[in-house]
Amino acid sequence: MRRSILLFPLCLVTAVLAGCGNKGPLYMPPPKPAPAPTAAKVVPAPAATTAAPAQH
Repeated sequence: MRRSILLFPLCLVTAVLAGCGNKGPLYMPPPKPAPAPTAAKVVPAPAATTAAPAQH
């Protein structure tokens, strides 16, 4: 009887530990490719229009 009392918790702990975690080889997701560098959109500066002073 004493042997059964000691054996049951041991089997229970073994079964619980055996069921933990992932099985099989380690899985690493494929690396995401780096985003392609995009050319900065060059916005032309507004043309500097200097109005000549009106001469009367």
